[in-house]
Amino acid sequence: MSLDSMTTSVDKAVSGFFEPIATWLGEVVFYSVPVAGTELPLIVAWLVVAGLVFTAWFGLVQIRRFKLAVDVVRGKYDEKGSAGEVNHFQALTAAVSGTVGLGNIAGVAVAVSIGGAGATFWMILCGLLGMATKFVEVTLGVRYREVHADGTVSGGPMHYLPKGLADRFGKNGKILGKVLAVLASFMVLFFGLFGGNLFQVNQSYAQLVSVTGGESGALGSSAGALFFGILVAALVGIVLLGGIRSIANVTSKLVPAMAGIYIVACLTVILVHVSAVPDAIVTIVEGAFNAEGVAGGVLGALIIGFKRAAFSNEAGLGSAPIAHSAVKTKHPASEGLVALLEPFIDTVIICTMTALTIVIASPDSWKVGNEEAEGVTITSDAFETVLPWFPYVLTVAVLLFAISTVLTWGYYGLKAWSYLFGRSRTSELTYKVVYTLFAVAGSLLTLQTLIAMADAVLFMLAVINIIGLYLLAPVVKRELNSFLEFVRARKAGEIVEDEDDQESVKTTV
Repeated sequence: MSLDSMTTSVDKAVSGFFEPIATWLGEVVFYSVPVAGTELPLIVAWLVVAGLVFTAWFGLVQIRRFKLAVDVVRGKYDEKGSAGEVNHFQALTAAVSGTVGLGNIAGVAVAVSIGGAGATFWMILCGLLGMATKFVEVTLGVRYREVHADGTVSGGPMHYLPKGLADRFGKNGKILGKVLAVLASFMVLFFGLFGGNLFQVNQSYAQLVSVTGGESGALGSSAGALFFGILVAALVGIVLLGGIRSIANVTSKLVPAMAGIYIVACLTVILVHVSAVPDAIVTIVEGAFNAEGVAGGVLGALIIGFKRAAFSNEAGLGSAPIAHSAVKTKHPASEGLVALLEPFIDTVIICTMTALTIVIASPDSWKVGNEEAEGVTITSDAFETVLPWFPYVLTVAVLLFAISTVLTWGYYGLKAWSYLFGRSRTSELTYKVVYTLFAVAGSLLTLQTLIAMADAVLFMLAVINIIGLYLLAPVVKRELNSFLEFVRARKAGEIVEDEDDQESVKTTV
């Protein structure tokens, strides 16, 4: 039996077994209600409402503290002797690499096809709201992280849910938190294997094949697929063995590189069509409030924009706090502020650049109201209006996006696995071997049913996580006030570093 026939048989067998489960789970998690001629997924409303609540609760923290967040990333308020494994910039790039990916390239194109140009406006707004949610969950991630004897750190919803709820509500809170932590760990692990690993490798391989001659090209055979899978698995395995420091070192270079390549390409198209920029902006704003040709009109455009932003930046899902928890800091809210930059980079900048490029270039493949839109094709066609060789650039971008996402979700999955099965060397090595094998499988198998299940499972985590965020918001408020007081004291010169790299406070008579 050939490798092709074997993989086809596996795909069919897996799909046949899991399809009913995936369908049911998807219907439950992404349950939608009809609103003004369109469908509103309740999970999206859940995420958006959380963003609104936390934006109000913390007094527009994403706007008022934006400059402070940038200063923290730059290291202005670093504290020597802080526990942790990576600096603020590395923690940010590690987390961003888990969210910036194919959704920014293909998903946005689908959004402006179904919801029109106006979906871009609502996508930006949702990204801004998500900044507040991300601030809350990451602050909690650092506040309740576990620093191990070897200096490594574990954090995320599997830690702040049981510890935080126990702190606030005692024994009953501890029991509830333990149950939620186990569920959260399973959900992170499941999505990491299928959505964060297998899917990313599969899609990057498909794009690589498309620019190297298709199925008749050098990589179009099953042998080519196996070679690509083994190559990616080897790269991922080597980096993953080095832990978060190794992952952060790679992503701190990959993320700026991939974002730079993509943004330069977007700017090239925009500059060539610079005379069309004002009209494009008008189209986006008018489309947001007068969405003609879109199912549900204005509300339809709003829902599509919110949906794309929520799926893209993962604010409220509980994944990013796992990476951010490894930061070197004594003030949890400092990293919470850093984390609010993540949806800004992912959604407000990169997703908006994609949308603006499509609206300005207006390729023939872009048709408003097209429910069957092929996102990658539309984005590629938009770039091809100026850059005929863009498919090759897109391939590089997709590969960088995919590898960085696989690495970050490898770390997320490891922390979930360790929570469930312990931190022994054997346990962690077993996970790393399994994860790298999934990377090989990604180039050979599609397993669309399991990937659909993984999406549903990840968004189930949002239900659990945001309930915890509401209950623990007072803790975040205290941490924010504590950090702001530290910043005030540092600026006033009341806090200095002594010769032993420990903080000391100036006393005045």
